[in-house]
Amino acid sequence: MPPLVIAHVSDLHLGADDPLAVRTLAADVAAATPTLTVVTGDCTMRARPSQFRAAAALLDRLPTPRLVVPGNHDVPLSVPARALRPYTRYRAAICADLDPLVRTPGLTALGLNSMPRWRWKNGAVTGTQAGALVDHLGAATPGVRLLALHHPPFATGAAGIVGRNRLEHALAAARVDLVLAGHTHVPRSRRVPLAGGHAVVEVVAGTATSRRVRGTPRSWTLIRIDAGTIEVTPREEHAGTWQPTQPTRYPLA
Repeated sequence: MPPLVIAHVSDLHLGADDPLAVRTLAADVAAATPTLTVVTGDCTMRARPSQFRAAAALLDRLPTPRLVVPGNHDVPLSVPARALRPYTRYRAAICADLDPLVRTPGLTALGLNSMPRWRWKNGAVTGTQAGALVDHLGAATPGVRLLALHHPPFATGAAGIVGRNRLEHALAAARVDLVLAGHTHVPRSRRVPLAGGHAVVEVVAGTATSRRVRGTPRSWTLIRIDAGTIEVTPREEHAGTWQPTQPTRYPLA
Protein backbone atom coordinates (compact mmCIF):
# COMPACT_ATOMS: atom_id res chain seq x y z
CA MET A 1 0.00 0.00 0.00
CA PRO A 2 1.33 3.52 -0.79
CA PRO A 3 2.11 5.88 2.10
CA LEU A 4 -0.73 7.77 3.75
CA VAL A 5 -0.33 11.54 3.59
CA ILE A 6 -2.43 13.72 5.88
CA ALA A 7 -2.57 17.50 5.61
CA HIS A 8 -3.44 18.92 9.03
CA VAL A 9 -4.65 22.54 8.86
CA SER A 10 -6.08 24.49 11.78
CA ASP A 11 -7.16 27.87 13.15
CA LEU A 12 -7.73 29.74 9.90
CA HIS A 13 -9.55 32.58 11.72
CA LEU A 14 -10.98 34.12 8.57
CA GLY A 15 -11.79 37.69 9.54
CA ALA A 16 -8.48 38.07 11.35
CA ASP A 17 -6.34 36.49 8.64
CA ASP A 18 -3.19 37.29 6.73
CA PRO A 19 -4.23 37.68 3.05
CA LEU A 20 -0.95 36.40 1.67
CA ALA A 21 -1.16 33.23 3.75
CA VAL A 22 -4.75 32.75 2.60
CA ARG A 23 -3.74 33.13 -1.05
CA THR A 24 -0.84 30.67 -0.87
CA LEU A 25 -1.98 28.00 1.59
CA ALA A 26 -4.11 25.84 -0.71
CA ALA A 27 -1.43 25.43 -3.36
CA ASP A 28 1.12 24.32 -0.78
CA VAL A 29 -1.29 21.79 0.70
CA ALA A 30 -2.26 20.51 -2.74
CA ALA A 31 1.40 20.01 -3.69
CA ALA A 32 1.63 17.36 -0.94
CA THR A 33 -1.16 15.33 -2.67
CA PRO A 34 -2.72 14.34 0.67
CA THR A 35 -4.77 11.22 1.17
CA LEU A 36 -6.91 13.29 3.54
CA THR A 37 -7.07 16.95 4.51
CA VAL A 38 -8.07 17.56 8.14
CA VAL A 39 -9.11 21.00 9.42
CA THR A 40 -9.36 21.17 13.22
CA GLY A 41 -11.60 24.16 13.77
CA ASP A 42 -11.67 27.92 14.21
CA CYS A 43 -12.41 28.45 10.54
CA THR A 44 -13.71 31.93 11.42
CA MET A 45 -12.80 34.65 13.88
CA ARG A 46 -16.28 35.56 15.15
CA ALA A 47 -18.70 33.17 13.39
CA ARG A 48 -20.09 35.98 11.19
CA PRO A 49 -21.76 35.18 7.85
CA SER A 50 -19.09 36.99 5.81
CA GLN A 51 -16.36 35.11 7.65
CA PHE A 52 -18.04 31.77 7.02
CA ARG A 53 -18.30 32.64 3.33
CA ALA A 54 -14.57 33.42 3.23
CA ALA A 55 -13.76 30.23 5.14
CA ALA A 56 -15.89 28.13 2.83
CA ALA A 57 -14.14 29.63 -0.20
CA LEU A 58 -10.73 28.72 1.23
CA LEU A 59 -11.80 25.22 2.27
CA ASP A 60 -13.15 24.58 -1.23
CA ARG A 61 -9.62 25.14 -2.55
CA LEU A 62 -8.11 22.52 -0.23
CA PRO A 63 -7.74 18.94 -1.52
CA THR A 64 -10.45 16.36 -0.95
CA PRO A 65 -11.44 14.25 0.83
CA ARG A 66 -11.68 16.74 3.70
CA LEU A 67 -12.65 16.29 7.34
CA VAL A 68 -13.55 19.51 9.18
CA VAL A 69 -14.65 20.05 12.80
CA PRO A 70 -15.80 23.24 14.58
CA GLY A 71 -13.73 25.30 16.99
CA ASN A 72 -14.70 27.72 19.74
CA HIS A 73 -14.50 30.70 17.34
CA ASP A 74 -17.03 29.02 15.04
CA VAL A 75 -19.81 29.44 17.65
CA PRO A 76 -21.49 32.89 17.90
CA LEU A 77 -20.65 35.08 20.87
CA SER A 78 -24.17 36.52 21.25
CA VAL A 79 -26.12 34.69 23.93
CA PRO A 80 -29.39 34.17 21.97
CA ALA A 81 -27.61 32.73 18.92
CA ARG A 82 -25.29 30.64 21.08
CA ALA A 83 -28.19 29.19 23.06
CA LEU A 84 -30.67 28.62 20.24
CA ARG A 85 -28.68 28.10 17.03
CA PRO A 86 -24.98 27.72 17.88
CA TYR A 87 -24.01 25.69 14.80
CA THR A 88 -26.50 26.92 12.18
CA ARG A 89 -24.01 29.08 10.26
CA TYR A 90 -21.26 26.48 10.52
CA ARG A 91 -23.50 23.71 9.22
CA ALA A 92 -24.74 25.83 6.32
CA ALA A 93 -21.30 27.03 5.21
CA ILE A 94 -18.82 24.33 6.25
CA CYS A 95 -20.26 20.91 7.08
CA ALA A 96 -23.70 19.70 8.14
CA ASP A 97 -22.19 16.89 10.23
CA LEU A 98 -20.52 18.07 13.44
CA ASP A 99 -18.94 14.64 14.07
CA PRO A 100 -17.92 13.62 10.54
CA LEU A 101 -16.55 10.23 9.53
CA VAL A 102 -14.28 9.65 6.53
CA ARG A 103 -13.12 6.27 5.30
CA THR A 104 -10.45 5.93 2.66
CA PRO A 105 -8.22 2.92 1.84
CA GLY A 106 -5.88 2.32 4.77
CA LEU A 107 -7.43 5.06 6.95
CA THR A 108 -10.54 5.62 9.06
CA ALA A 109 -10.90 9.17 10.42
CA LEU A 110 -13.50 10.49 12.86
CA GLY A 111 -14.05 14.12 13.81
CA LEU A 112 -15.64 15.20 17.09
CA ASN A 113 -17.21 18.55 17.88
CA SER A 114 -15.43 19.46 21.13
CA MET A 115 -17.14 22.89 21.44
CA PRO A 116 -20.53 22.62 23.20
CA ARG A 117 -22.70 25.73 23.40
CA TRP A 118 -22.38 25.82 27.20
CA ARG A 119 -18.60 26.17 27.19
CA TRP A 120 -17.13 29.57 26.37
CA LYS A 121 -13.63 28.64 25.20
CA ASN A 122 -12.48 25.26 26.44
CA GLY A 123 -13.82 21.97 25.18
CA ALA A 124 -15.75 18.88 26.17
CA VAL A 125 -16.37 15.35 24.90
CA THR A 126 -19.63 13.63 25.83
CA GLY A 127 -20.23 10.02 26.70
CA THR A 128 -22.15 9.64 23.44
CA GLN A 129 -19.18 10.92 21.47
CA ALA A 130 -16.78 8.61 23.31
CA GLY A 131 -19.10 5.71 22.51
CA ALA A 132 -19.20 6.70 18.84
CA LEU A 133 -15.40 6.78 18.82
CA VAL A 134 -15.25 3.20 20.03
CA ASP A 135 -18.00 2.10 17.63
CA HIS A 136 -16.51 3.70 14.52
CA LEU A 137 -12.76 3.48 15.09
CA GLY A 138 -12.69 0.37 17.24
CA ALA A 139 -14.56 -1.54 14.54
CA ALA A 140 -12.48 -0.12 11.69
CA THR A 141 -10.90 -2.49 9.22
CA PRO A 142 -7.10 -2.81 9.42
CA GLY A 143 -5.39 0.49 8.82
CA VAL A 144 -4.68 3.78 10.58
CA ARG A 145 -7.30 5.06 13.03
CA LEU A 146 -7.43 8.83 13.37
CA LEU A 147 -9.40 11.17 15.65
CA ALA A 148 -9.67 14.92 15.01
CA LEU A 149 -11.04 17.61 17.33
CA HIS A 150 -10.33 21.26 17.99
CA HIS A 151 -9.15 21.11 21.61
CA PRO A 152 -5.95 19.23 22.54
CA PRO A 153 -7.36 16.28 24.47
CA PHE A 154 -4.48 15.78 26.88
CA ALA A 155 -4.20 19.38 28.12
CA THR A 156 -4.29 19.77 31.88
CA GLY A 157 -5.36 22.46 34.33
CA ALA A 158 -7.67 25.25 33.16
CA ALA A 159 -7.16 24.22 29.52
CA GLY A 160 -8.32 20.64 30.13
CA ILE A 161 -11.42 19.37 28.38
CA VAL A 162 -14.49 18.07 30.20
CA GLY A 163 -14.65 14.31 29.72
CA ARG A 164 -10.93 13.78 29.30
CA ASN A 165 -10.93 10.49 31.22
CA ARG A 166 -13.73 8.99 29.16
CA LEU A 167 -12.00 10.12 25.98
CA GLU A 168 -8.69 8.56 27.00
CA HIS A 169 -10.42 5.25 27.79
CA ALA A 170 -12.17 5.34 24.41
CA LEU A 171 -8.92 6.09 22.57
CA ALA A 172 -7.27 3.10 24.24
CA ALA A 173 -10.26 0.80 23.67
CA ALA A 174 -10.43 1.73 19.97
CA ARG A 175 -6.64 1.46 19.52
CA VAL A 176 -6.49 4.90 17.92
CA ASP A 177 -3.14 5.70 16.30
CA LEU A 178 -3.27 9.43 15.75
CA VAL A 179 -5.10 12.38 17.37
CA LEU A 180 -5.12 15.76 15.61
CA ALA A 181 -6.05 19.05 17.33
CA GLY A 182 -5.50 22.81 17.14
CA HIS A 183 -6.57 25.72 19.35
CA THR A 184 -3.18 26.73 20.77
CA HIS A 185 -1.69 28.25 17.56
CA VAL A 186 1.59 26.52 18.46
CA PRO A 187 2.57 23.37 16.53
CA ARG A 188 3.83 20.38 18.46
CA SER A 189 3.63 16.60 18.54
CA ARG A 190 4.24 13.90 21.12
CA ARG A 191 3.56 10.24 21.89
CA VAL A 192 1.07 9.81 24.75
CA PRO A 193 0.85 6.51 26.68
CA LEU A 194 -2.65 5.27 27.46
CA ALA A 195 -4.20 2.41 29.42
CA GLY A 196 -3.35 -1.17 28.57
CA GLY A 197 0.05 -0.37 27.12
CA HIS A 198 -1.37 1.46 24.10
CA ALA A 199 0.05 4.82 22.98
CA VAL A 200 -1.29 7.47 20.62
CA VAL A 201 0.55 10.17 18.69
CA GLU A 202 -0.96 13.61 19.34
CA VAL A 203 -0.34 16.32 16.73
CA VAL A 204 -1.36 19.92 17.43
CA ALA A 205 -1.22 22.19 14.38
CA GLY A 206 -0.37 25.87 14.51
CA THR A 207 -2.50 28.58 12.95
CA ALA A 208 -2.37 28.41 9.17
CA THR A 209 -3.64 31.87 8.20
CA SER A 210 -4.40 33.92 11.33
CA ARG A 211 -2.62 37.12 12.31
CA ARG A 212 -2.81 35.86 15.92
CA VAL A 213 0.53 34.07 16.00
CA ARG A 214 2.03 33.14 19.36
CA GLY A 215 5.77 33.25 19.08
CA THR A 216 5.93 30.95 16.07
CA PRO A 217 5.23 31.48 12.36
CA ARG A 218 1.98 30.51 10.72
CA SER A 219 2.06 26.85 9.72
CA TRP A 220 0.21 23.72 8.77
CA THR A 221 1.41 20.17 9.46
CA LEU A 222 2.23 17.43 6.98
CA ILE A 223 1.92 13.89 8.31
CA ARG A 224 3.28 10.93 6.37
CA ILE A 225 2.64 7.36 7.51
CA ASP A 226 4.72 4.63 5.90
CA ALA A 227 6.46 1.41 6.92
CA GLY A 228 5.32 1.55 10.54
CA THR A 229 6.43 5.17 11.06
CA ILE A 230 4.49 8.41 11.56
CA GLU A 231 6.50 11.40 10.31
CA VAL A 232 5.30 14.85 11.42
CA THR A 233 6.58 17.96 9.62
CA PRO A 234 5.22 21.47 10.26
CA ARG A 235 5.41 23.71 7.19
CA GLU A 236 5.97 27.35 8.15
CA GLU A 237 4.90 30.40 6.15
CA HIS A 238 7.44 33.14 5.48
CA ALA A 239 6.18 35.98 3.27
CA GLY A 240 3.90 33.65 1.34
CA THR A 241 6.45 30.86 0.95
CA TRP A 242 5.88 27.64 2.90
CA GLN A 243 8.95 25.80 4.14
CA PRO A 244 9.31 22.49 6.02
CA THR A 245 10.82 22.33 9.48
CA GLN A 246 12.70 19.39 10.95
CA PRO A 247 10.47 16.28 10.91
CA THR A 248 9.76 14.21 14.01
CA ARG A 249 9.19 10.48 13.69
CA TYR A 250 7.18 8.11 15.87
CA PRO A 251 6.54 4.36 15.66
CA LEU A 252 3.08 3.39 14.47
CA ALA A 253 1.67 1.31 17.32
